[in-house]
Amino acid sequence: MIRTRLSKLSVAIGLSVAASSALASPQSFMSARSFAMGGTGVAVADPSSAAFDNPAMMAGNHHEWSDDFGLILPSVNARAADEEETVDQVDDIQDVIDEFDSIANGFNSSSSPSDVERFQSTARDLGDRLTAFSGDTMRVNLGLGLGVAVPGPSLAVGVFSNGNLTATVRGELDNDDKSLLDQIANASSASEVDAIINDPQIERDEDGNILFDSRGKILASAVIEAGVSFATTFQLNNEDSLQVGVSPKYVQLRTFQYTESVSGFEDDEFDGDQYQTDKSGFNLDIGAAYAFGDEKQWNAGIVIKNLIPMELDSAASRPELGEEVRTLELNPMATAGIAHKSEFHVVTAEIDLTKKEAFGYEDDTQWAALGAEFDAFRYAQLRVGVRHNLASNDDNDGIEEKTQFTAGLGLNIVGVRLDVGALYSDADVGAALELGTAF
Repeated sequence: MIRTRLSKLSVAIGLSVAASSALASPQSFMSARSFAMGGTGVAVADPSSAAFDNPAMMAGNHHEWSDDFGLILPSVNARAADEEETVDQVDDIQDVIDEFDSIANGFNSSSSPSDVERFQSTARDLGDRLTAFSGDTMRVNLGLGLGVAVPGPSLAVGVFSNGNLTATVRGELDNDDKSLLDQIANASSASEVDAIINDPQIERDEDGNILFDSRGKILASAVIEAGVSFATTFQLNNEDSLQVGVSPKYVQLRTFQYTESVSGFEDDEFDGDQYQTDKSGFNLDIGAAYAFGDEKQWNAGIVIKNLIPMELDSAASRPELGEEVRTLELNPMATAGIAHKSEFHVVTAEIDLTKKEAFGYEDDTQWAALGAEFDAFRYAQLRVGVRHNLASNDDNDGIEEKTQFTAGLGLNIVGVRLDVGALYSDADVGAALELGTAF
């Protein structure tokens, strides 16, 4: 059934579409702690999450209950933006398509005026819904990470793996569909409607139903990483210290692109090789952190991720439906931050020094963020954060990202650490969950 197909289109990746010639990679992975603190971490990362934020922080000064070993197993987070309730629209459109097909299959030139009125009303409703659906977008971001670290000032070592997915689902109206539906809606008699729907040039499926060329588009990209991190501390002449870290890693880029008419969508084609591309290679993150102040209560950090640019072209299996080859780009990204900390609090600010170009129908991003954590004797932590997108563009062709607010809670129970986080903005809602330990 077309309804089942469309529902799978909206839910199958729950997810995505785009149309631009160059696409940036998904946002970097965030631990649940970072997620709850506005995405910060360059100057405040715990040892177990340092490989995700800034490898140099493995060699930094940490609480005595977390400076020997750290483990994340696992950390997951998700964000979703669906301002126009895109998925619900798909289901509603399918209901109207089913009704349209039912009426059309029993319609002829002798149909009664009430049947004509019903058919025209349905055609008008379908046309309005397809028009409203066109350009509406849903975006999903998913992240999964694992990490283990043995911190220390002389030589710290960590092992990590993470994956990030960004995807969007978008509708696109075909003008011929709209023209056909308008003709039906404006016809003056049953015979005129019958002539319109029986035009031999109209494409039909195997059941004889009219094929609509309005389409759903899905475009998704994923970055999967696995690597090791090393860090050490250098004592400076003024007794302050400089931590330096490096993370050589193996990176796989993946794209998925699927475009299909609403009438011809097949849910069992989502795993087809013709819609996917992938590419792997080695890359490198480097970072530094500088502790200063009378009690080393200040810390500044900087990290450059993905020093080696990588690119991957997507598949374009349906050029007749406007699908084109797009390029997924993994470019160097630099972020700097500063933090003030004590036994019971951390306050940090950081900013992206480079801009990440938009993926699909969404905003460019360049975040400026504030985060804070308040610690209750190791056993509980309250976290809050806010971040603002300096690159937000009112003229973007899709979902806009401006200011996001975050909060979270950490609990340490019998050596097991549980961290949760939440995110809210005008466009996004999100959550994070993490299990681990530290000692």
